[in-house]
Amino acid sequence: MQAVACIALTLMSATQQGLAQQTQTSPTAPAAPQQVVNDTTGQPGLPQAPQAKLTEPLYLRDTGKDYTRGRGNFFKNPLLRYAANDFILPRLTNTPRLDGLLRDGKIYLSLSDAILLALENNFDIAIARINLDIADTDILRTKAGQTFRGVSTGIVAGTLGGSTTTITSGGGPGGTSSASGGAGTGANGLVLSTNGGGPVPEVLDPVLTGTASYEAASTVQTTPVLAGLPTGQDTLNNNTSTYDVAYNQGFLTGTQLQVGFNNTRQTTNGGFTSYSPLLQSNFRATATQHLLQGFGPGINGRFILQAKNNRRITDSAFRQQVLYTINQVENIYWGLVSAYEDEQAKERALGQSTQLTADNRKQLEIGTLAPLDVVNSDSSVASDKQALIASKTNLEYQQLIMKQAIARNLNDPQLASAPVVPTDRVGLDRLPEEDMPVDDLVRVAYTNNPQIEQAVLNMKNNEITIKAEKNGLLPIVDAYAFYGASAVGGSPNPNLSTGIFGGSSTPVPSINYGNVFQNLFNSTSPDKGFGVNVTIPIRNRAAQADQARSQMEYRQSQMRLQQLYTQIRIQVINGQYALTNDRAQVMAAQAGQTFANQSLDAEQKKYRLGASTTANVLQQGRNLAIAENTLISATAAYAKDRAALLQLLSNTLEKYSISLQGAATGVVDNAPIVPGLTAPKGPEAPKPISGTPAPVQP
Repeated sequence: MQAVACIALTLMSATQQGLAQQTQTSPTAPAAPQQVVNDTTGQPGLPQAPQAKLTEPLYLRDTGKDYTRGRGNFFKNPLLRYAANDFILPRLTNTPRLDGLLRDGKIYLSLSDAILLALENNFDIAIARINLDIADTDILRTKAGQTFRGVSTGIVAGTLGGSTTTITSGGGPGGTSSASGGAGTGANGLVLSTNGGGPVPEVLDPVLTGTASYEAASTVQTTPVLAGLPTGQDTLNNNTSTYDVAYNQGFLTGTQLQVGFNNTRQTTNGGFTSYSPLLQSNFRATATQHLLQGFGPGINGRFILQAKNNRRITDSAFRQQVLYTINQVENIYWGLVSAYEDEQAKERALGQSTQLTADNRKQLEIGTLAPLDVVNSDSSVASDKQALIASKTNLEYQQLIMKQAIARNLNDPQLASAPVVPTDRVGLDRLPEEDMPVDDLVRVAYTNNPQIEQAVLNMKNNEITIKAEKNGLLPIVDAYAFYGASAVGGSPNPNLSTGIFGGSSTPVPSINYGNVFQNLFNSTSPDKGFGVNVTIPIRNRAAQADQARSQMEYRQSQMRLQQLYTQIRIQVINGQYALTNDRAQVMAAQAGQTFANQSLDAEQKKYRLGASTTANVLQQGRNLAIAENTLISATAAYAKDRAALLQLLSNTLEKYSISLQGAATGVVDNAPIVPGLTAPKGPEAPKPISGTPAPVQP
């Protein structure tokens, strides 16, 4: 026994040194642009980048319930722990703000109002919002010593964002994308099969079990005398009542406590028992301590840390969802603006061609124009009518797409039939991001991007798994000690002297249950001892495979993080280039539209003076239509790429003064402030006044 204990202490000391060394040398989250040292080989590792800024903790939001804690106070209302916990029913109605935008049968919508309504009503954000509470339940579960179930941290993309018939599109076809954070597995080629592996932690929630039973047994005896039965009886009757209680609890140190308290009361008509009824009680308290595998708070409390990391990953994923949905709403909004302006341009083109046709018919009546010119202008009118119908259909579809992005219920006939009038246009004032040095712009993206934040937090979980799998390589060495006692009592058996061997000459004393219970704790009949259980896997191949696999998966996550850095750098640079190109295209399109407009006006003047033909006027009209459509598309592309760059930099919330806490609760007090907007040209539509909303259910 001493040799086994010596071996166990030696292995435990080596284990503690190994864990301490691993804690000191294990790679951490990126903190500075320098080289790291590989924690196992000592060779130069992967280059680091600026440390990611963690998302503000959303568990501080006021939701009325904290799912990281058990229900109620156990001592005030212990039964509350066993009652169902109903989650609040989702709100399926629109917020009052949407009705406030309805005027004269039209919805006058600014981009700020569209974003604000999406934060309140959009189903994608509402679905992702529940993930925050789901992550809290994992924390509560791991506090009990159980494994975490995981949370989906992918982007919810159920909001439609246009189709191929629109001028500009945004969004996706619906569904939820997979993610590498939290419980997501398999995304981007990553494998997370060892996540949660290693020695099983102790069950931290205490368990109290009890048994109460009664048994009445009657057995016919072939030799009643040998059973100690009274003369004339051949049936042995035993009535047994059992009352057992057990208490089990594990602790973060790797300790398990088991306490058992057993009681029986037995009556019999046999003569070989001194007492009838016979009272027997015994208890035993056993403490078991893991010395190697499963030792210490770092192993037994690791699921709690991983669940908290997953909660932070969920916070980051929710911020990513908000950024994505805001960008999606912006794309839809600019698609609506494009469709609205396209419809107006088509109406102007139809008006011009209709007026030309009317003038041609008058000249045909007086004989100054050939009939073929009238046919040509009539054909142009028909083409313009068809183009207007297609444009109106596109506009109606874009209006419907916008409504489903900012509303939860479209069954209201007034809301469903109301056209949406966009009241904002994108300005061409230069954003600071357009002129920032590339390195500064990339540094902003590295700091704010939620994908990098999630990858870093996921690597922390991988590091915890590596330590657990390394601990799982060790043999199982458990020291235990126990203390117990037993006591017997009851009333003297009246049949004791009728047995075949006769009774004792010394009378049996009567001992009640109170004395029996007292004798359990006065060291009358102690039962104590200690020992060591050792389990040594001879080849240990399964543990070796899991430990090596955990290292490989960690290296994958390291490479994925560096790949994210490279991808984001390229995307940021490309986004800045796109804005520069888009601005140049808008400028060129504006010049082309001005030239086409002036050319049409000059051609119309020449036509009225008889110096031009109908074909020339119609051709200039088509040139103007093409130029206007080019300008609309270029402007929409600029607006969409500008929003995409802010999403990539992940500073949209700061730029627009949007509170992430408000988005997490579903109650946004202040309307977003979107920079770089201007009023539409021509007759201005009245802009709604965004007020402070009344509290609504998320």
